[in-house]
Amino acid sequence: MQNNSNNIHPVFHRILQRKDKEALLQQKSIVIWFTGLSGSGKTTIAIGLERELNKKRILTQILDGDNVRTGINNNLGFSEEDRTENIRRIAEVSKLFLNAGIVTINCFVSPTVEIREKAKQIIGEEDFLEIFVNTPFEVCEQRDVKGLYKKARAGEIKNFTGLDAPFEAPTNPFLDLKTEGKTVDETIDEVVAKILPILSV
Repeated sequence: MQNNSNNIHPVFHRILQRKDKEALLQQKSIVIWFTGLSGSGKTTIAIGLERELNKKRILTQILDGDNVRTGINNNLGFSEEDRTENIRRIAEVSKLFLNAGIVTINCFVSPTVEIREKAKQIIGEEDFLEIFVNTPFEVCEQRDVKGLYKKARAGEIKNFTGLDAPFEAPTNPFLDLKTEGKTVDETIDEVVAKILPILSV
């Protein structure tokens, strides 16, 4: 395929900038990146966070793994290459929301340090808040809200994160959110308390 990069002329410098959108919305935009095992509670906590921020008139957008897989990334599988491309696209979409002044809440297993680092590089380290939803594998498997652990144990799903594919926990996340022994509301309150001070213009 012919490279037509010489015919591409970005106009980013001519359009309204992020600070203009933040001033309009009276909020600071940021990308919150929930990572953790399947069933750890990422989406549940994200939905609760979004509702709490909405009460405080903060505009948000959730990007959830399953939702994205049915839309913009519906042509991707679960090979290592496709998982990497999945996260790359999500990071680029997140950056668009970031530049629009919106608080973007991402819920993705994103199992390796490398894949999360790539997302951070695209979004920008200063705008990337990594939250590790730290729920033990045994608890996630017991919940098995999507029936994925049962299928993985039966051999119907290969390379299942935490079982026969590794999950590399963040070493220095913005928040290490331990969920065991806590209610959903308690974990949401913990995230809100940590996030809210950052969002003031």
